[in-house]
Formats: sequence, C-alpha cells, structure tokens
Amino acid sequence: GRQLSASEDVNRSVYVMFFLSAQTILQHDSLYSRPFTESFEETPMWVAVLTNVGYVILIIFGYLRDLLRHWKIEQRHIAREKEEQKDFVPLYRDFQNFYTRNLYMRIRDNWNRPICSVPGAKMDLMDRTSHDYNWTFEYTGRTVKDVINLGSYNYLGFAENTGPCADSAAQVVRTYGIGVASTRQEIGNLDKHEEMEKQVAKFLGVESAMAFGMGFATNSMNIPALVGKGCLILSDELNHTSLVLGARLSGATIRVFKHNNMQCLEKLLSEAIIYGQPRTHRPWKKILIVVEGIYSMEGSIVRLPEVIALKKRYKAYLYLDEAHSIGALGHRGRGVVDYFDLDPRDVDVLMGTFTKSFGAAGGYIAGKRELIEYLRSHSHSAVYAASMSPPVVEQIITSMKCIMGDDGTSIGCKRLQQLAENTTYFRRRLREMGFIIYGNDDSPVIPMMLYMPAKIGAFGREMLKKNIGVVVVGFPATSLVESRARFCISAAHSKEILDTVNYRGKANSGSL
Repeated sequence: GRQLSASEDVNRSVYVMFFLSAQTILQHDSLYSRPFTESFEETPMWVAVLTNVGYVILIIFGYLRDLLRHWKIEQRHIAREKEEQKDFVPLYRDFQNFYTRNLYMRIRDNWNRPICSVPGAKMDLMDRTSHDYNWTFEYTGRTVKDVINLGSYNYLGFAENTGPCADSAAQVVRTYGIGVASTRQEIGNLDKHEEMEKQVAKFLGVESAMAFGMGFATNSMNIPALVGKGCLILSDELNHTSLVLGARLSGATIRVFKHNNMQCLEKLLSEAIIYGQPRTHRPWKKILIVVEGIYSMEGSIVRLPEVIALKKRYKAYLYLDEAHSIGALGHRGRGVVDYFDLDPRDVDVLMGTFTKSFGAAGGYIAGKRELIEYLRSHSHSAVYAASMSPPVVEQIITSMKCIMGDDGTSIGCKRLQQLAENTTYFRRRLREMGFIIYGNDDSPVIPMMLYMPAKIGAFGREMLKKNIGVVVVGFPATSLVESRARFCISAAHSKEILDTVNYRGKANSGSL
C-alpha cells in the first residue's frame, strides 16, 4: 500500500505498455477480415555493393567533368553563383547541383516527356531529341503513336475524352464557363461546388466534406490548421512530401515511425503518453497519427485496422491520406476503409484527391461536420485559393456517380472489378517472369526493382523503343540502392495490353 516513487511509476507504466503491445501483436490477426499479403525483398548484398560502386564511379567522373568545366574545356550549362557574389550566402546547394548536372542529366530524357493525347490505356508522345547530352531538347515534329501507358494514375479509366463524364463536363462549360475568378468565400461558391461536396460526403459515408483545387495543398495547408505548437505528429517514414511539408509548417513536434510497423508506432504512442512534452512533461495538446492508404512508391497498403485500434487505445487522432487508394480499393471503391470493411467514422480526418481514380483535379477533406466547418474558416487553402473550375467539378460528380451506380448503369462496378483483376493478373505474371516486385497483392501501384543506377535510364529508354511508357524512379525519391520502375495499372487496360507488356518486357529484360 506504499506510494510508488516517480521512477517506479514510470517503470511500471512502461511494463504495462509493453505488455499491451505484446497483446496487440498476438491479437492483430483478428482485426482483419481478409488476407493481408505484402512482399518486400531486402536488397541482396552483392547488388547493394555493385550499386554503390556504380554511384562512386559516377561521382568520380562527375568531379573530373567539373574540373574540365572549371578549365573551360567543357561548357557549363547549369546555374551557378556569380563571381561577384562569392562571399554571399550561397543560393545553390553544392551537392544538389553536383548531383543534377552529373548524374540526373545523364538520364533526364526519361522524365517530363510531353504527351499529346488523352492519358488512357494508350497515349501519343511528342518525339524529342537532344544534341547536348540532355541539357536541352528539340522537338522533331514526329509523334510516337499508341504508346502503352503504364505511368498515369488513371486507375478507373475516367481520364477520357468520350463518355458520360466528358459529355457532362462539356455541357457545364457551356453553362458556367471555365474559370470562376474568385475564392469560395467571396463570389466563387457555385451550386456545383455544393453538390460536389455533398456527393463526396455521401460517397465516403461521413457527415460532411469540402474540396480544394490542389491535392498537394490539401495536405500541406490543412495539417497546419489542425495541429500546432504543443501537439505531436506521428508520421510514417514513407509519407508523401505534401504530408511532410504540412507537418513541418504546423510547428508541431514530429516523430517518425518505421513504415507500417505497428510495434514502433505503439512504442511512440506509449512514450508520448508517459513522458509528455519535452522538458515540461506536460500532456500533448493533440497526438495526430498521419498515414497513407496506398504508398505510391512502395505499393503497400496501410495496416488500417491496427492503426485504428492503437488510435482508440491511446486516444489519438488519425489523419488518413487516400490519394491513391480512393476509387482504387474496396469492393465499392471507397478506398482503404472500404477495403478493410471499417467504419469511416473511426477515421478523424479523411483526405483524398480527385486526380487519380476520378480523372479530375483537386482534393478533399471529409469527416465530422464540426471539423469541416472549422476548416472552412481556418484553412489557408480554403480562404485564399481560387475556386475549382466548373468542368473539373462536373467530372468529379459524374465519375463518382458512376462508381456509386447512381447514374443507373453498371459502368463503375465493372471498372472496379476490372481494375482488381488487372492488378492481380499483372502482379502474378511479373512474379512468374522472375522479377522482384514490392507491395500489397491488391495494390494497383506495382514497383519493380532495378537497383543499379545505369538500369534506370536503360530500362526507360528500351521500354519506350517497344512503345511502352513507364515511370522509372531513383535516388533521392528512393533509397540509394532501391531504384525501380513503377507500373500503375488501370481498368482501361485489357488483358491483351498487359500480355503485350509482359512479352515485350521479358524480351527487354534480356538486353539489360
């Protein structure tokens, strides 16, 4: 019956927390109503060594070329400090400039390729060439026709110029025009905006929703309105840059947990409850867990049932970014919440974008009515940004109605089913061909590992020669030894198209 000392009390609390953590580990399987399978293969040691050797060779040659530029033997194109400003604070980071001019420029032709058609299952590319090793490009006037598109986030195929969405958007242009020329809070609040937000709330199964003209700003401008100094943000290490920027702008304390690692997240939560704020040890004003539905570089799906269980246990708030998962997951297309058959009311802040599955632009925040009313007056993105364009709004409304079946057709249902089938089929075929792929079996984002820096450019160029457009990714978007190609599967892809990719890709892998 004696009073515990402070140290004994803390030790007892830590013991209790880790006991609860052990219980969570044992019981987490019961939280899932379906199999949850993800594959990640650690980079083989010999591959890691060769990849680092490759970067060392590139850096050595880079310094040699910089020496030639210094002696004016080779022309220097990139921006640099003026001689008369050498004593000023530098405007350019030295290594960042070094990386850009000596490594990125070698493979720059793999990015920013201009397309001149709808980004559907196939697309047309404007041909270009460079005579100065990718520093500048010239257009040849030729168009590369019918390139198979495996790079666009057109998950449900609604980015199209024919069909009900395009027809509805065209009709709205005739009625409302293109731009609104005002903010929502002034005279830019159209009846279409109100209709869209009610449709989004209905689609997600929540009380209210509000839309923003830019998906990136939906995260970066709204997180600072929700948390601030004295608050704690627990962020997944692979969260998108928009989430990271929003967290930094908020002024809140940020702690990062390992990707999808629930034990690490629970450890941070328990420590936050036990120790409170640094120095003062006062309780945190708010604890906000920030995660994504589908992680766009890994193809993994958040362990949402476990996150919600932890959030409830430790009385934290949950911010869920469904940019890539909304429309792409769940039997009704409602995203990762629908995928796990969870209650959307268990997520405090639902965020998503209209740029992927809906073939439009912008983003949304959804949740309780009090949350949305608060953001309408406190979010910089809501107060200062121009209103969304009417045809874009109509595209969102029409595509969402198609997914829900409110248009009286089964278009949306068929596309959801087609996307799921295409995802399963393409992942299986890549594995059968011996490629190392990352992510969840149900994720339409499929990273295929390349590892070596030389393969980034080679793979992208060779695939384009075979009329296949892919996205290749390397450092700093990934870790140094995990360069990859990223395929985005769409409901618009037919089995014949995917078979063509597999056949040509197999032939291409032999040349690499």
